[in-house]
Amino acid sequence: MYMNLKAEMARNGITNEQLANGIGINPATMSAKLNIAGRMRLDEAQCLRDKFFPEMTMDYLFGDVQPTDSKDSTGNCRFQTFNP
Repeated sequence: MYMNLKAEMARNGITNEQLANGIGINPATMSAKLNIAGRMRLDEAQCLRDKFFPEMTMDYLFGDVQPTDSKDSTGNCRFQTFNP
């Protein structure tokens, strides 16, 4: 689950334990939230994004989209659905 979040964690050297401490939960609980669909609450996801990845969108971190290299006609980044 949350493949984009896990990729950004790896890129930025952020551990499950750091995420857990960031939202005040046990690291084992954080691991379950990262690996089991439906365990992460919206307020927890927003807090993680705000504290660790403020430049990322919620859709990107917790959804199944990945950024494309191109931008739309307004200069905004376009997203495409990621189907592994």
